[in-house]
Amino acid sequence: MKRLIKLVMFVALFAGLGVLPALAQATGIKGSAKDAEGKPITDGVVEFTNVDTGSKVSVKTDKNGLFQAIGLSQGIYNMTLSRAGIVVDGFNKIPTSPGSMQDVNFDLKKDAGAKGGPTEEQLKKQQEVMKQNEKIKGLNAKLGEARDLEKAGNYDQAITILQDAANSDPTQALVWAYLGDAQVGGKKYTEAIDSFQKAIAIKPDSAVYHNALANALNKGGQPDKAIAEYTQTAQMDPANAATAYFNIGIVNYNTNKPDDAVAAFDKSLQLDPSRADAYYYKGMALLTKATLGKDGKYSPAPGTVEAFQKYLELKPDGANAQTAKDTIAMLGSSVETTYGTKKTTPAKKKPN
Repeated sequence: MKRLIKLVMFVALFAGLGVLPALAQATGIKGSAKDAEGKPITDGVVEFTNVDTGSKVSVKTDKNGLFQAIGLSQGIYNMTLSRAGIVVDGFNKIPTSPGSMQDVNFDLKKDAGAKGGPTEEQLKKQQEVMKQNEKIKGLNAKLGEARDLEKAGNYDQAITILQDAANSDPTQALVWAYLGDAQVGGKKYTEAIDSFQKAIAIKPDSAVYHNALANALNKGGQPDKAIAEYTQTAQMDPANAATAYFNIGIVNYNTNKPDDAVAAFDKSLQLDPSRADAYYYKGMALLTKATLGKDGKYSPAPGTVEAFQKYLELKPDGANAQTAKDTIAMLGSSVETTYGTKKTTPAKKKPN
């Protein structure tokens, strides 16, 4: 009798040891997800909510429609399956226990009959969102391809791709803006102006598009309209108004309107006193107002030398540093070189 008791105890001990591997196994919920046609849902998100604690865990379905959440604490969970941000199915009060993986499978066709499932309106909305996401994905691919072509200097190919994209969905402002950029790169300024205007018609509050239109108008030989667009850009985007006024100054400088150019550069510098190039081109604009005396010396307009000196203070090694130094020196000496010719035909500057 005593021997039998020992044997039973021995078996019980080993039975107890046999529980240890099970306790070490993962705890969680796994399963699969199928759509109303029985196909795997590869873009689903399964969310697990602990009923007691409110904690949430989310996992994505894989290419086969499978999912698993490992490491869940023991408790009761509510589950939802979402696609494109819309809940399409769900289960409530799914228990988990230590060392076990609970199987829960979503089957939209089966679940719709069993518990109502998503409404037709929800499914329709989901399909519309997914269709739109696919369209956006395709457009992004075309935009990326066009950008790569532009970097390689293949503007005509980029324009063709973007024109097709714009024609397929003319409601996308970004596509028209990308097309405008490519057309500017290909020096097709009239077409670029039209593209940017279409982008603005869709998104009129975009300062970026107005600035791009201004650049295209300037390059397309319409300085007055360019200035109007730069002015609107400054009003719409105060944070970048200094750049807009600088661009206005450049347009006026390039069209031989020194007074208007100086006024614009001063506005730019009021907003950004550290803008060295604004001082340089202010000096260049003032330089055109210098007068030649009977003694053969130039009398610079007030503020000319100071503008060049301020540029050198801010950018002693800048691209225009040597020109600024030479100009300052020239203004203090007799005319013995072709300086007079140089000052009347200064290098033009492109707006930013």
